[in-house]
Amino acid sequence: MTQNHKAAFFNFEKWGEEGKQYVTESPALRDAGVEVAIVSNTLDAAHIPADTDFDIAAIFMDSPVDAATIAALPNLKFITTMSTGFDHIDLASAAARLIPVSSVPAYGENTVAEFAFALILALSRKIREANARVRDEHRFETDGLRGFDLAGKTIGVVGTGRIGKHAVRMAKGFGMNIVAYDVYHDDAFAAEMGFSYLELTDLLAQSDIITIHAPYMPSTHHLINSGNIGLVKPGAILINTARGAIVETAALTAALKSGRLGGAGIDVLEEEAAMKAGDMSLDADLVQLPNVIVTPHNAFNTKEAYFRILDTTIENIVAFAKGAPTNLVK
Repeated sequence: MTQNHKAAFFNFEKWGEEGKQYVTESPALRDAGVEVAIVSNTLDAAHIPADTDFDIAAIFMDSPVDAATIAALPNLKFITTMSTGFDHIDLASAAARLIPVSSVPAYGENTVAEFAFALILALSRKIREANARVRDEHRFETDGLRGFDLAGKTIGVVGTGRIGKHAVRMAKGFGMNIVAYDVYHDDAFAAEMGFSYLELTDLLAQSDIITIHAPYMPSTHHLINSGNIGLVKPGAILINTARGAIVETAALTAALKSGRLGGAGIDVLEEEAAMKAGDMSLDADLVQLPNVIVTPHNAFNTKEAYFRILDTTIENIVAFAKGAPTNLVK
């Protein structure tokens, strides 16, 4: 007989009624004996729900589940994050309680890569400025709006995992020259797509566009920093749709102000947790620069990716309920 479980989905308001209905009426969860509770708040030490009888927590990146949070949930037996990244979870504290943690390892490879290229095109063709000129200034003129072709330019792809591979394929379609940096080389893929792996310093020096698709971990903290950003090819564009702390904010801001970088498309920021809470001051200097486009961690946000996230999360919960959890974070 299947053991009964209760899964609490946190900060689920953002998913809307469609998402709530999708999980609360899920036949797979029902058949696995899983009751669903929808919680409007995030899950963190400051937002421990009054009712802690759930044993499964389904969270997103905005729920920092630290040691104090885990300690406050005596019934917790499983955490599943509705994201690929898991740096918002204290894995050591979870392991100490023998609480397995699962993630969604693949849901938006093409989705995020497409968004990266949307930022690249917006910057290379000055689309934001052109739109503002027509809409706000009522001027149908092209002076000062000359951009540059992607064809023939060199793109440096930092991280050639699932998302990075899609970025490589898209760059190939644009007729770009491709170089890449990764600790782990996929030589077969490189041969198939006709690109070379370089050291990071060489990639920075050669690339007209740098796009980051690496995971965040201690070894990638401030991977691009004040010590190496000066090696960037003058006028290059930097795109970050991965994690904010992979790029040192102060170094990025200084490089943009000096003109070393010609522009940046940023979907993730080191201080985005504070920004989501309404404090925009920490990154105000960067956000206000005219050669920067900043979006609110939105690269994943398509209808198709949304349902892939929910489907995998449901699969993770069902697998745990059946005693064989999948997509475990090591």
